[in-house]
Amino acid sequence: MPRKSFQREMDELQTNVRTFGDAVTVRLRRAVTAIERRDKDLAQTVVEGDGAINDRYVELERKCIDLFALQQPVASDLRIVAATYKILTDLERIADLAGNLASAVVDAETIVAASIDIVELGNLAIEMVEDALHAYVYEDTALCFDVAERDDRLDDLSEDAAAGLIRELSEMRATTAEPDALLGDVRRLLLTIRDLERVGDHAVNVAARTLYLTESDDELLY
Repeated sequence: MPRKSFQREMDELQTNVRTFGDAVTVRLRRAVTAIERRDKDLAQTVVEGDGAINDRYVELERKCIDLFALQQPVASDLRIVAATYKILTDLERIADLAGNLASAVVDAETIVAASIDIVELGNLAIEMVEDALHAYVYEDTALCFDVAERDDRLDDLSEDAAAGLIRELSEMRATTAEPDALLGDVRRLLLTIRDLERVGDHAVNVAARTLYLTESDDELLY
């Protein structure tokens, strides 16, 4: 395949990945907003958008495979295609996790008045995803490291939030008329905390692949 033709297709793929990333970020932000507002209607729109996101992912995944299989890229191009494919996969996982967050809001039966700040976790996760995408678009290697460093804070906040929720559970059970519903919602909150932590992990993956794509630096890869 002529070099110019390959580069044109690669540029188009990367543009589409950026657009896909923007759509994923919007989806994540809506899910966190639904958590903050306990907005079941907004959460339902996130859940219903899962099919469109998955369809778009499959289209872009197929394009990556075509570039692998049909265009016979040289070693340097192969690195770019492989890193882009990995970034795309992490973005799709973030979209799935946003769906999980929204489903938890839709399924909630009671208002759990826990003191933990799920929204703080959510906003930090959103910032990490946005900055990882910014690093990808603008090849900002310093920002890649910054995203990775913030993951430690997200992990600490997630651990504290889960521990705090467990501590408060006994008190909440003593005052609720619906203990079974409460337990179900506490479980969903614990899964929400876990999912937000995983969003951060995938943001770090995007940053790590961007660093590798830009400078062949695998320091952040794991």
